[in-house]
Amino acid sequence: MHRHIQTAREAEFEVVTMVRPERRNVLSEAHLRELHDAFDRIAEGDARGVILAATGPVFSAGHDFSDMVGRDEKQMRSLLGICSDLMQKLTQIPQVVIAQVEGLATAAGCQLVASCDLAVAGESARFAAPGGRGGLFCTTPGVALARAVGRKHAVEMLLTGDEIDAHTAMAWGLVNRVVPDARVADETRELLRRATRGSALSKALGKQALYAQLDLPVGPAYELASDAMAAASQTGPAQEGMRAFLEKRKARYSE
Repeated sequence: MHRHIQTAREAEFEVVTMVRPERRNVLSEAHLRELHDAFDRIAEGDARGVILAATGPVFSAGHDFSDMVGRDEKQMRSLLGICSDLMQKLTQIPQVVIAQVEGLATAAGCQLVASCDLAVAGESARFAAPGGRGGLFCTTPGVALARAVGRKHAVEMLLTGDEIDAHTAMAWGLVNRVVPDARVADETRELLRRATRGSALSKALGKQALYAQLDLPVGPAYELASDAMAAASQTGPAQEGMRAFLEKRKARYSE
């Protein structure tokens, strides 16, 4: 039984909702473990996509300082390792993961958004890496943030700790869409629906290869991508897609 999150199935999608608004959905170790377990389960299932949402005015305020104060360095490494594993899991599972961002996302909460494949934000959403104006720099959130928004914008967010609004977040590449607050849930599902069209197997293989090549130099990136695409071309969905195109008919995918 989860205390920090709820999970639900909506047709072909799984919805994971953080449900501790009274604590600003802070990421305690227990909360991180529940998210980790939920995404582990979803990765083994037949859902085509996952929505990560939250209740209350704060999507997530990041790490739970009450769970951090007093930990020694070894214990802190363990906590941060659990968090890092979760962030990487979002990119590693075969399903498309989309963040439904309503309200404030700060520190590791902003890291969650940056780690999802896609993100839709309400017009009132805000984002920050506030460690830059405090006593503990947002070093681990910076890993995902720099890969989402680029070096200069990440450095600005990390050094100043200032909040950015939703439209700035979209311009910088942190989110894909900014919509009226009342439309966030609907637009999240619409984008996820479009992002999960076609073969689920093809999507899973493509997502895996995409993240594997992103940080490689161009030559090795093309080598990895070519190997992955050549292998994928031998799968049933790839062969069906090519034949359907040549035969001018709608493709029928069984996986």
